[in-house]
Amino acid sequence: MNYQSGFGNEFATEALPGTLPEGQNSPQRVAHGLYAEQLSGTAFTAPRHGNRRSWLYRIRPAAVHEPFAPLPHATLHNRFDEAPATPNQLRWNPLPMPEAPTDFIDGLVTLAGNGGADEQAGVGIHIYTANRSMQGRFFYSADGELMIVPQLGKLRLATELGVIDIEPQEIAVIPRGVRFRVELLDAEARGYVCENFGAFLRLPDLGPIGSNGLANSRDFLTPHAAYEDVDGDFELVAKFQGALWSAKIDHSPLDVVAWHGNYAPYKYDLRRFNAIGSISFDHPDPSIFTVLTSPSDTVGTANMDFAIFPPRWLVAQHTFRPPWFHRNVASEFMGLIAGVYDAKAEGFVPGGTSLHNCMSGHGPDAATFEKASSADLSKPNVIEGTMAFMFETRKVIRPTRQALDLPQLQGNYYECWQGIAKHFDPSKA
Repeated sequence: MNYQSGFGNEFATEALPGTLPEGQNSPQRVAHGLYAEQLSGTAFTAPRHGNRRSWLYRIRPAAVHEPFAPLPHATLHNRFDEAPATPNQLRWNPLPMPEAPTDFIDGLVTLAGNGGADEQAGVGIHIYTANRSMQGRFFYSADGELMIVPQLGKLRLATELGVIDIEPQEIAVIPRGVRFRVELLDAEARGYVCENFGAFLRLPDLGPIGSNGLANSRDFLTPHAAYEDVDGDFELVAKFQGALWSAKIDHSPLDVVAWHGNYAPYKYDLRRFNAIGSISFDHPDPSIFTVLTSPSDTVGTANMDFAIFPPRWLVAQHTFRPPWFHRNVASEFMGLIAGVYDAKAEGFVPGGTSLHNCMSGHGPDAATFEKASSADLSKPNVIEGTMAFMFETRKVIRPTRQALDLPQLQGNYYECWQGIAKHFDPSKA
């Protein structure tokens, strides 16, 4: 599979030589009898540095399909007001694999979220489980861009602008409105989806870190053009204003023969993240692990940050090395892709999730605290074989009614802190 390197770059790619027009975007006649179509991810008048759009040269325009009709879906939605938001710490076990044939769309379950497509702010957080590829159907979200985070099983994302293969410890971002099909490359698949309703994801500024570190632009990969010229009886599924809609379409919508621009899907290998940390004492803030950010209208306060906790060395002296106890004005939704998270001794397993909302206290459990408090700090602590991540938002993350009713919700999660002993003794230094 061939990719183009760089984040937010202007790309030009064609599956058939001579397709891209020279010197203009929309000639009177496009080569090979194709149609020119612009796909805009930002307002036409957005500043040049933030403007996102691509010109597509396709077999049929995207408008060619029958009318949409509502498509009932039991578990995928934007209804974040069905249950009171809770200050309680919440944690879920992994969702089980479905027994009936289930594709990516049918296997989506909304766990939590805030905001919505109307206000163009906030996020929807979903889990997917699947045991078959999408067959004869295609999907897009008009509500937000989709970050797909596999936890189990490899996926092939066949999109309008090319094909992306991802595996656990890689992510893919599908821009708002881009049509795609999910094929399973393994028998089963499970993972996380963050639907970003706000400003599109971008690399964070590095500030005093300088010009290198964290996620490097060149490690983001965008596909070359690939197209399907296939007729048949297909279904186009749209997520629009929190609901699904279905339209009949008599051809594959993945028929873009060439494209140029900077609005396109991309992938990133989380194992390429260059983690930064203290080499003296104490911790930098967890924002040092930010891979991508969706900014808000308040400088320094993100609509959503995507952060990871990858393999790394902990060497800080005179320091409690695991993540410290804290309360945060932001709200944190965490998932575990592989291994063990260094702040929890048990209960948080790959495929599981946790939610710590605004100002809800959280941190290491009792066993982790006792172990770290007596650790030999003359030796480095090498964290290996793990990958956890966090969706952090400025708004309270509201769990859905169905998430609170899941049997996978751990009713005893709070007990992991109940064993923390009182060590206070005024007579001791």
